[in-house]
Amino acid sequence: MTKAPAWRRIPEAQRRGDLVEAALDVIAQSGLQGATFREIAKQAGVAPGLIAHHFESKEILLQEAYRRVVSVLTFTDEEEAGSAAENLRRFIVANLTEPVSNNRNLALWSAFISQVSHNPTLAGIHCEGYLAFRNKLQRLIVAFLAARGKEIDETRAHRLAVAINALMDGLWLEGRLAGGLFEENELVTVALSSVEALTGESFAPPGEGENDMPARMIDGE
Repeated sequence: MTKAPAWRRIPEAQRRGDLVEAALDVIAQSGLQGATFREIAKQAGVAPGLIAHHFESKEILLQEAYRRVVSVLTFTDEEEAGSAAENLRRFIVANLTEPVSNNRNLALWSAFISQVSHNPTLAGIHCEGYLAFRNKLQRLIVAFLAARGKEIDETRAHRLAVAINALMDGLWLEGRLAGGLFEENELVTVALSSVEALTGESFAPPGEGENDMPARMIDGE
């Protein structure tokens, strides 16, 4: 006689995470309006009451879901094992390619972004993610320029980070909405060459393939 598998209690943090992922699946398919406890429970393969047990309201569940979206879309890749140029380059490429850049994330972004302007909690989550991402980008830029013998002040570092972040946001969106208009990896190439133009430095090691385009610097003026 085959023995039935032992019942295993799933840790609460894991269960909550699974329910958030199920909610994101529903939102990606049906938008925020379609993300009812019933539909999320169906997606997760659990009873609706289990969701109510872990989340006091749909609003709280959606807040956790948006926090997960922001963490994916503001991928910071804490590992910095290479040179300063390699770290900055890897950061840029990672945020314009899979798994950050895909149609599911576009659907999730578009579902939530319309709510951010009039939902203070979601706006706070958005700002936390944005600042963490921009601050990491700024540190990478400063390190990249320092490795090239260039020290920059806080104002210029801040403005470079704001500009490059905006550039990446725009290219990410263009890639999702009109990806068929571009060659493979074209947007990544545009991003990297634009960062070289903005910083006035090449990603190539000094003396190897330095571009001769005029530097379009952002300064504190």
